[in-house]
Amino acid sequence: MSAAVLSVPYATALGACVLVYFVVYPLVVYFRDVNGLRRYPNMHPLSGISHIPFMVLAHGGARSTYLSKLHQKYPVIRTGPNSLSYGDVRAIKDIYGHNTPCTKDSSYVISSGSHYHLADVIDKHDHARKRKLLSSAYAIKNLEGWEHKVADKTVRLIKHLDTCCTEPPAAGETPKEEDLTVDYRKWTNFFTLDAIADIGLSEKLGFLDRGHDRVTGRRLDGTTYECNLRDCLYQNARKQSLLIWPYAWYPLINKLSNIIPFYGRMGKFAKDWDGIPIELSHRRLQRYRAGEKLDDFFQALMEDKNGHPNNLEWGEIVAEISIMMNAGSATTAIAMTNVLYQLLKNPDMMQKAVEELDAALEDDDEDDDGGVVAHDKVKHLPYLRACLDESLRLFPPTPHGLPRETPQDGINILGDYIPGGVSVAMSAFVAHRQEGPFPQADKYIPERWLGEEGKALQPYFLAFSAGARGCIGRNISYLEQTVVLASVLRRYGFALARPDWQLERLETMNWLVGDMPVKVWRRERKSALSG
Repeated sequence: MSAAVLSVPYATALGACVLVYFVVYPLVVYFRDVNGLRRYPNMHPLSGISHIPFMVLAHGGARSTYLSKLHQKYPVIRTGPNSLSYGDVRAIKDIYGHNTPCTKDSSYVISSGSHYHLADVIDKHDHARKRKLLSSAYAIKNLEGWEHKVADKTVRLIKHLDTCCTEPPAAGETPKEEDLTVDYRKWTNFFTLDAIADIGLSEKLGFLDRGHDRVTGRRLDGTTYECNLRDCLYQNARKQSLLIWPYAWYPLINKLSNIIPFYGRMGKFAKDWDGIPIELSHRRLQRYRAGEKLDDFFQALMEDKNGHPNNLEWGEIVAEISIMMNAGSATTAIAMTNVLYQLLKNPDMMQKAVEELDAALEDDDEDDDGGVVAHDKVKHLPYLRACLDESLRLFPPTPHGLPRETPQDGINILGDYIPGGVSVAMSAFVAHRQEGPFPQADKYIPERWLGEEGKALQPYFLAFSAGARGCIGRNISYLEQTVVLASVLRRYGFALARPDWQLERLETMNWLVGDMPVKVWRRERKSALSG
């Protein structure tokens, strides 16, 4: 009997197995409906059976925008066989609040490395240990310790912007293409990367000085290579955002996808990213072993505040450095781009912010510091902070719903019982576009954050997540955003290419923004002229 004849029954059996596993079994699970999720409307007719519709949606790069439109009609939507998306802001407390029994779901397990870091650890006791370990380094009382490093990077940013200044435009003039001398997106990203490397590792990456983000990575065998940090960071997250949704299949899909050039290129960047925190941690360890006592996060990982060793495994240290370099740079850089973009799109609000700054500062407040406005001078300016928060609301740097798993005994969300083991989430973008707490939600209105009315909105503000798992680097982000925005608005005028120019956006795990070329010139301050 020939091999071809023998292969027919095997092929038939394989096809039957594939049919049963991928079609029949999901249909049986769907109609059995053990968790009672069929009572919720589907994101797509197949969402109750397969994760494929959500993966397709992810490839469109505007996942949360689509969900937000659905949530205008449905408070709860089924996005996958065992996952729900919420659109009612009252669900924030149930899912993310300090006393919620929900934990991070298994997506954090399959996307983690050999060791968990603070952002992906699931076990609550292990999370509490890590948070206690790092809380002293991230505490708000350390702002003074961070500020000189942030100021140093702001000086370097200003030095570059000074070289790019053009003549002020005439009233109503559209900038010439050759006058769009600065990609504000790129240079603020250089700023956040330089700043977090200095704050965390006392490392001088020098991106602002060199004008590029070329770095050294280290393989596990000790050999090194050169790569571009931003490409590695963002393409790593992009690939994960496209493929992770069928959790059980993700490890296999992630590997097999590399044979397709589109994913293979992202996979190469992801592999290169892994070696960057290894190299940075290795360099900092050499300094630690040489006896340098430096005021940074690495020191907090190695020793407690009394100088006693923490005895962490090397893999855990590298994991914490990895998330620090990732979360500590990407989202803040996106926020910096967004807020200037919003102010340029809303000239009246730009004028209010600048007038508030000019009223609060003396003519020479920043002249002796390389153009840097001191944080203490502007940290309490209400309209400046409102501009930042409104930009974070309108375009949260991390818009997608951070998934949580319901506890074994289940939980009530919005008054409905959800059984254990179900993934539940609420997108920051969806929450921030709800007309109830945020009237005219699609508009940039900083005034909504002022006074008591602004304080009342805080429970619905998810830009830094919420509860015990909220972003530990919130204070650093606000410090950097405030100092940079105040310094550049005080010193410069900016213009987009044309009034109708739009910033490109692509949703991955974060909401990436495209290049933002601007015309920049030195301001003539009214206070200086009137003196």
